[in-house]
Amino acid sequence: MPTLEAIETKIRRLQEQAEAIKAKKASATLDRIVALMKDSGVTVADIEAHIGGKKRGAKLGRKTTAVAVVIPAKYIDPKTGATWSGRGRAPAWIANAKNRDRFLVDGNASKASASVESKAKRRGAYVRGPQPAMYLDPKTGATWSGRGRAPAWIANAKDRSRFSIASVEGQAKATSKAPTSRRRKGPPKGKQPAKYLNPETGATWSGRGPAPAWLAAASDRTEFQIRRDDVGPGST
Repeated sequence: MPTLEAIETKIRRLQEQAEAIKAKKASATLDRIVALMKDSGVTVADIEAHIGGKKRGAKLGRKTTAVAVVIPAKYIDPKTGATWSGRGRAPAWIANAKNRDRFLVDGNASKASASVESKAKRRGAYVRGPQPAMYLDPKTGATWSGRGRAPAWIANAKDRSRFSIASVEGQAKATSKAPTSRRRKGPPKGKQPAKYLNPETGATWSGRGPAPAWLAAASDRTEFQIRRDDVGPGST
């Protein structure tokens, strides 16, 4: 036994089909009227004058013929081609629409689209997918893009700027410029700060040990190096 929802859906589809058939017939009728007007040289002013004369003759007992005033379509259903002038009861395909601008015909639709795009630009576009690293843990080499939940090593930090990649790089450069007597002999032990970054996945590599697959086959590794440019003002 069909459910109420299925019956309502079927009724709505039938209504849309009926509206489409009406719109198609109306369009064909208008085409014939326009063709007849062109052939006979009749203008809209002639029709209005003719209607006015018929109305005056009706007072004298003459029969009159009602002529429907054609109202141009303002809305269109892109799925069925059904149209609506915006007057009277709204058809099912637009009755429950919160924003009817997307159903506007031709130029009106493009204006509505431009309005929506301008609003989206003002609100700012949310970039999806992996983001470049913005913060770096100098102890473990772990990175964070600044998006989503902060990791434990930075979550409680009062000043996160000291974890920014640019700040960590500056500290590393200052250390490299220290007097030779203060430098350690041999490679430093423990985890090292990230030196290379995969912009697609956010994975990093310190430059120590075997290179990861995404960098091993690269002919020019400098394009993967972490630089100040990797952290733009637009990333979050």
